[in-house]
Amino acid sequence: MQRFTGKTSLIAAGAVFRGNLEFQGAVQIDGKVLGDLLTEQGLVRVSAEGQVEGEVRAPHVVIDGEIVGDVYASQHVELGAKARVRGNLYYGLMEMAMGAQVEGGLRPIKEQDRPLELPERVDDAQ
Repeated sequence: MQRFTGKTSLIAAGAVFRGNLEFQGAVQIDGKVLGDLLTEQGLVRVSAEGQVEGEVRAPHVVIDGEIVGDVYASQHVELGAKARVRGNLYYGLMEMAMGAQVEGGLRPIKEQDRPLELPERVDDAQ
């Protein structure tokens, strides 16, 4: 989490967080999150032991664990060798290690199309 100094939240190994988490700064998931992770100016890191069942929206996302849901990384996403994403992946820039898996669509966000703010969820807009 070298890009972000200051506030860092942690969902520890063995912990289960139920509900949506909106935060500033960085969050590291070593446990399990059943809900959405949302930040406009931060980093989400899912460790090799971490699991997220929900949507992830952040400028920077680092995945070494598992996400079941769509990921919106408006700036940068990094997929480690043990990363597993079951959902669509929207990204500005992407790094993907050998062994990473994405079961869904890969959808680049062109720089001129990148919003200053993340788009609203599709189901919220209806």
